[in-house]
Amino acid sequence: MAKRTLPFLKHLLKSSSSSPSRGFSHSLTSTRSVTYMPRPGDGTPRAVTLIPGDGIGPLVTGAVEQVMDAMHAPVYFERYDVHGDMKTVPPEVMESIRKNKVCLKGGLKTPVGGGVSSLNVQLRKELDLYASLVHCFNLQGLPTRHENVDIVVIRENTEGEYSGLEHEVVPGVVESLKVMTKFCSERIAKYAFEYAYLNNRKAVTAVHKANIMKLADGLFLESCREIASKYPGIKYSEIIVDNCCMQLVSRPEQFDVMVTPNLYGNLVANTAAGIAGGTGVMPGGNVGADHAVFEQGASAGNVGNEKILEQKKANPVALFLSSAMMLRHLQFPSFADRLETSVKRVIAEGKYMTKDLGGDCTTQEITDAVIANLD
Repeated sequence: MAKRTLPFLKHLLKSSSSSPSRGFSHSLTSTRSVTYMPRPGDGTPRAVTLIPGDGIGPLVTGAVEQVMDAMHAPVYFERYDVHGDMKTVPPEVMESIRKNKVCLKGGLKTPVGGGVSSLNVQLRKELDLYASLVHCFNLQGLPTRHENVDIVVIRENTEGEYSGLEHEVVPGVVESLKVMTKFCSERIAKYAFEYAYLNNRKAVTAVHKANIMKLADGLFLESCREIASKYPGIKYSEIIVDNCCMQLVSRPEQFDVMVTPNLYGNLVANTAAGIAGGTGVMPGGNVGADHAVFEQGASAGNVGNEKILEQKKANPVALFLSSAMMLRHLQFPSFADRLETSVKRVIAEGKYMTKDLGGDCTTQEITDAVIANLD
């Protein structure tokens, strides 16, 4: 019986292999893959606290709102007006972020000097957003001096000299404190290695100045080494911060994930952003165990540029990409992919660029182009 049916089965398999239905099945399986299996209820729209901020902030956050609407993304915004010259973040804003657990923020202008503390630092401390992440990478269509740049700078966000612990001892003498703890150093090191492990990154570099600050930065290095020993599959190295800056501008492609104390991370992230295409296109966010705030990755130094604001030519790309990071954080990966892909298409085409990227487009023109390129 088996011998008699064998020719028939061969004929059936041969005919099915040449049939259109088989071709459709093959194309379906080759182009689709299971990327995310949602739990029941994961598609419920999520509330996100929105702080438009100062200067160009409302312009670029407004652009994000337009794109989210065009994608029908499952998020809605609770908007609050917060400005950098306020003494503190209003309690209702903190309550909203604690409730929603996620915030999207434009730039807040921090007064230089005087007695007004940074609201950005206040947010990080009160919400314990201990990890700052800035992703600096080349974008196709955006010419830069260096190629193959793909650096993630992970910075401790709550202590160190950047946390603003200062006081005047006597008139004319100011003491600025750099506080380093084992607890905070270990958790930022662990976050960096976890990030590298989960994102298929190969190396983590610790940035320090332990040759001079032997106790403070020495404690940071000691913590990094202890955590590194638990991740044998990830290459670990150390570099002094001044040499790091020189290596960044000469051979940035050698770096993968960088973990740093607070102040060094701010400098390293902005340097890496400038190398990879400018602060206007680099995404970032601040995250803790319970909350996350997403914003332009590198310094929002143009937040108070009145000319850019009057001409409505602020670059929204960095906040678009930060919003894609936010969507992934909220477990909406397909929406994140759509937004990121659209932004990269617009940059690669080169037709719609703001002044900082060599063009002369308005924020709205960039936004319209991104919406038009959505899948």
